[in-house]
Amino acid sequence: MSFPTESGEISAIYRAPADVPGIIIGSRTQARLVAPGSLTGGQFGLFEWNMPGRAGGPDAHFHKTFSESFYILSGTVKLYDGARWVAATPGDFLYVPAGGIHAFHNDADVAASMLILFAPGAPRERYFQELADNAATGRTLTEDEWTELFARHDQYRAGTG
Repeated sequence: MSFPTESGEISAIYRAPADVPGIIIGSRTQARLVAPGSLTGGQFGLFEWNMPGRAGGPDAHFHKTFSESFYILSGTVKLYDGARWVAATPGDFLYVPAGGIHAFHNDADVAASMLILFAPGAPRERYFQELADNAATGRTLTEDEWTELFARHDQYRAGTG
C-alpha cells in the first residue's frame, strides 16, 4: 500500500452512474457495483441493492473474513441481526462484523433499496454474478452444490432466521 506524499497525490476515482455496472439476480433484484473491491484496492466494496416488492432475500448466514453493513435508502427492508428481525426504513443502519449471523428480505409489496458495504473488499461481485448466471440459465443446484458455492465465496448457512 502506498502512502500519500507530504503534498498529497492525484488518486481519486470518479464513476458516473452510467459507468457503474449492474447485475440482475434472477429477474427481480438489481445490484449496482458502485465500488467493488477491485476498484478500491481491496479496502472495501460498496453495492447498491434495488429490490422490487416481495423480492425476498437470503437465508441467515455469516462470513468468516469480512464484515457487512446495510444502510436503507428507500422502502422497508427486514434485517436480521442474528437474534431478531427489524423492519428497517430509510436512514436505518446495521453493521455485521465478520462471523456475525445476518439476513435481509424485502417482504413488502413495494420496492426497497439499500447500500451494502463489505470490508475489506471481498470480491462479492463474483458471487452475485454466479447467482445471476444460475438464475438466467435456469440451473438448479443440489444442496451439496449450494454448500460448495457458498463456501467458495465465504458464505456459510447459519441455520436460523
